[in-house]
Amino acid sequence: MIPSPLLSRPGAVEGGGPEAGVAAHYGDPFREQRLLAEGQAVVDLANHGVVTVSGPDRLSWLNTLSSQLLLGLRPGQSSETLLLTVQGRIEHSVHVVDDGAVAWLITEGSEATPLAAWLERMKFMLRVEVTDATDAWAVLGATRALPELGDDVVVWEDPWPSIGSGGYAYSTVDDAGHPGRERPWFEYLVPRDSLEAAVTSTGLALAGSLAAEALRIAAWRPRHGFETDEKTIPHELDLLRTAVHLAKGCYKGQETVARVHNLGHPPRRLTFLHLDGSQHTLPAVGSAVLSEGRTVGRVTSVGHHYEMGPIALAVLKRSADASADLLVQDGEEVYAAGQEVIVAPDAGQVVGRATGFLKGPR
Repeated sequence: MIPSPLLSRPGAVEGGGPEAGVAAHYGDPFREQRLLAEGQAVVDLANHGVVTVSGPDRLSWLNTLSSQLLLGLRPGQSSETLLLTVQGRIEHSVHVVDDGAVAWLITEGSEATPLAAWLERMKFMLRVEVTDATDAWAVLGATRALPELGDDVVVWEDPWPSIGSGGYAYSTVDDAGHPGRERPWFEYLVPRDSLEAAVTSTGLALAGSLAAEALRIAAWRPRHGFETDEKTIPHELDLLRTAVHLAKGCYKGQETVARVHNLGHPPRRLTFLHLDGSQHTLPAVGSAVLSEGRTVGRVTSVGHHYEMGPIALAVLKRSADASADLLVQDGEEVYAAGQEVIVAPDAGQVVGRATGFLKGPR
């Protein structure tokens, strides 16, 4: 991972793990988070990966490989798609925007090289060129549009939490009440060697990754490598909402997506946790979630929200009682946790809402 030039800013404290290479904060995490939420700060996402796909066949080719309908994607239109295994498990999660000549794919930093290599192997005789452009391009995040960066900048606008055409909601809240509505999200592609100048041109403050993560968790927004593991299928994370088109043509993993959606329930479910803040610490990612003394899942993301206090996302067994108060155990530390159900235990049978296709009886 190439360290971001913004780490030279006064007060910058580098993050660890997936956030290595960018600042976790610049000295005042809660102020940074509030400014980011209000659209008065940007966040350095230079630890993300960037892969480009050019050539006249790029969108039709990507469409055949992935879970989302990408045919007809207009220049500047944003989408999200998944690359699945044959068993329907999430292998890559990709933010997609096309500028009319190039499809830009934004990924987690560790995913760019394997994604580019996998795409290269799938080219066959099609007119496409794949490039891992992470060394040349960086990403800036914001909660509002940034006209200060100019009209020519490529920007991905997060479709979350809107239910796309052919999508389906597995969550228990109506669309208007979804907390993701409070967090619009934009990712700007900036030449890496111009990152410092780009931030200066906005006139906005800098926020660290801790701020961005807390807002993401509060928006119930899954993140690849955090909420996912080697067994994750899209239904468990409510990703049919934005990343899957249920009426498009064949792609790898489609059979599992359709079978679980039409005949069964996802085996696990994403939930939001309000953590007891009296201990002034946070449990580690991976900590066990307990119900009546039994382990029913694990914490996948954790943060400290500037208004709600300690919060987390967790992936639980579908059988876990949706009305129960939970405990989170991190070694000898135990945290009380109240849950807000995101993906319901009966998801797909009662609470799902579809757009763009007809869902037949079970």
